[in-house]
Amino acid sequence: MNTPASSPATATPGAKAQAIRAQLPTGGLFREQAWRIAPEPFSLDPELARQLDQLGRLLLQFNRAANLLYRHSLEGKQPPWVAQWLDQGKPPFLVNLQRHTSLRNELPRVIRPDLLLTDEGPVLTELDAVPGGIGLTAWLNQTYSSLGSNVIGGNHGMLEGFAGIFADAPKVHIVISAEADTYRPEMEWLSPRLNPTVNPRFEVRDATPFVPQTGEAVYRFYELFDWANVPAADSLAELAVNGRIQLTPPPKPLFEEKMLFALLWNRRLQPFWRRELGERFFAELKQLVPQTWLLDPAPLPPHAAIPGLELSDWRELKTLSQRERHLILKVSGFSPMAWGARGVFLGSDLSAADWAGVVDQALDAFPQSPFILQRYAKPRVVPAAYFDFNRNELQPMPGRVRLCPYYFVHGNGDAARARLGGVLATICPADKKIIHGMRDAILAPCTV
Repeated sequence: MNTPASSPATATPGAKAQAIRAQLPTGGLFREQAWRIAPEPFSLDPELARQLDQLGRLLLQFNRAANLLYRHSLEGKQPPWVAQWLDQGKPPFLVNLQRHTSLRNELPRVIRPDLLLTDEGPVLTELDAVPGGIGLTAWLNQTYSSLGSNVIGGNHGMLEGFAGIFADAPKVHIVISAEADTYRPEMEWLSPRLNPTVNPRFEVRDATPFVPQTGEAVYRFYELFDWANVPAADSLAELAVNGRIQLTPPPKPLFEEKMLFALLWNRRLQPFWRRELGERFFAELKQLVPQTWLLDPAPLPPHAAIPGLELSDWRELKTLSQRERHLILKVSGFSPMAWGARGVFLGSDLSAADWAGVVDQALDAFPQSPFILQRYAKPRVVPAAYFDFNRNELQPMPGRVRLCPYYFVHGNGDAARARLGGVLATICPADKKIIHGMRDAILAPCTV
């Protein structure tokens, strides 16, 4: 009597993990990067899934408000130091681009927050306008869906989300810099799946200069700090300013600054945020975003103190005890140290001498590369498991989780909507304090 073959949904963890690994593209999805494979998606409770589904609308409104805050600062309707901080360390041509009237209402079309799962709920630590992981999450969703999993975004959510950004463009050029080359394989996997069989619409390019046709679109897969190393950047920006092409994310460095969260928490700007976000959205963001400050070394009056820290000088940070240093220092933006956890320092994890050195570094860097300070949100430990192919067994791994939902902005102006395409979970071993994509992390799509 023949035993019926098991369906994908009832296959063993080993069979599922083997099937997932077998579907990996030949060149991988991240250059020279690997991760641990979980046989099942990472499961979210329904309330958190509902919150993620609605978060895109809130973050799109935050970007609109941040864009308006910068403009109002230039026009004298808000404090001038807002624009001064956001322009600090930027070359004049980028400042001019950011202020150009033809780009005044342009916003990032992909919004990816970093959310840490803590005992108090999700905590929003960063907002990425040029995120990696779009192709990876599309592949994870497609692969796990083929094995019977009901993932957030489904089989095509990431593909349709990304393609929908460019609904009116006859051709889309995905320009990837050498700095972002790690992510080239995922976009090379993604592009053919967005293309019809005739007249391919999406094309991955390097940064060599080229001339797009009028009406075409360019997806900018390079950070603005890397502009000088992207030979095509100047001509693409000129075409965008002249309305010849769609360039997204727009060349506006304010959206690549983590200090936007410091502006959200700044007391003098509270009336602006309440008015532009609405009381409910403002309260939700303050609940999600940990208290954040910009390290401006300008002296305070003798009677003044930094709100929430009760310090009268940023150098007093160096005197805090290890228990008091549950704080994160990180580069705000416009620096090769501002991505990939390269410029992130956890105070309680450093010796007093090392912490003092980082504080001095942050204060000295202010004129060119400002730092922000953020309260550390410790992710809770959750049960997880990956398949160990060497031992041929499922390996438990208690871990700490970062969720990265991907929102794609479709439409224009007030009619624009942020659509959730999928959610990537990065689960690091429980002894890791700072979560990012590493070899011993599990990367998985999310389900409810």
